[in-house]
Amino acid sequence: MQLLNSSVGRKIIMAVTGLLLISFVIIHLLGNSSVFLGANGINAYAKHLHDLGPLVWVFRLVMLTLFALHIWFGVQLTLENSAAKPIGYAQKKRLRTTFAAETMIVSGVAILAFVIYHLLHFTVQVTNPEISAGNLPLDAMNRPDVFTMVVLSFQKAFIALVYAVAMLFLLFHVSHGFQSFFQTLGLNSKKSLPVLGKISKGLALVLFVGYLSIPVLIFVGLVKI
Repeated sequence: MQLLNSSVGRKIIMAVTGLLLISFVIIHLLGNSSVFLGANGINAYAKHLHDLGPLVWVFRLVMLTLFALHIWFGVQLTLENSAAKPIGYAQKKRLRTTFAAETMIVSGVAILAFVIYHLLHFTVQVTNPEISAGNLPLDAMNRPDVFTMVVLSFQKAFIALVYAVAMLFLLFHVSHGFQSFFQTLGLNSKKSLPVLGKISKGLALVLFVGYLSIPVLIFVGLVKI
């Protein structure tokens, strides 16, 4: 409880939950990239997850809990920082900060909105029921045709645009968030800070390109049914 009542403790929780969420984002990208293997690739991956039964939902609940904690303490710390500086500066100067760092709360809220949409879209499948895997014919191996659902989804300009914008916010959030983990836990130094900054930006760029490539390549017709 002392950890929750101090700003330092809440920053530590944010750092740890943030790193776990980034780890999940990396693993999720690897799984989603199976769409480039065609129907057999992503349909087999989806079937494997489905065969895990309740374990998948337990994992999802754990990740959603981590996500909720990360957001809750992020909002709290942002409000506390704002309250500590009630009067705006006459001239704002950026000292060792970046646009990504200053807009973490904005990118965080945007990612939250996207996650809700993403779950409704591909997990619960209620936003576009006409092309959901549950309403499509099974594939040749009697598996839910996730590949067709994904391709038909990203052939729609609005859906592809939503995912592209969301990945831009993810780029900003991770580019600062990964580096912040080491700063919060005191694992950085003056020498390592620039290196960690480059690694953080590099990781964010890889995730951005990796995730963005799926809707873009489908939308332009390089990946199709």
